[in-house]
Amino acid sequence: MPENAPTHLKPTSLVTVVSAVVLVGVEVLAVAIAAGWAIAGLFQLGRTIEYAFMVVFSLLAIWAIVRFARSAVKVEPLYGADD
Repeated sequence: MPENAPTHLKPTSLVTVVSAVVLVGVEVLAVAIAAGWAIAGLFQLGRTIEYAFMVVFSLLAIWAIVRFARSAVKVEPLYGADD
């Protein structure tokens, strides 16, 4: 941070960002796991492939959650003067 940057944490912004990340994160992770289960079940690929799909889709979901969290922090700054 630059020298004159505000260092006061804005609690309302923090709650907003954390809430949004938790909400979106749970939804994306649930969809990833369900998609792995559904695709493997649809094509009758067996348990091992089902778990592999779940892991791969979950890793993609975690990547998406991290990207969303970074974007949320850019849009809703956590430091500055209270409004």
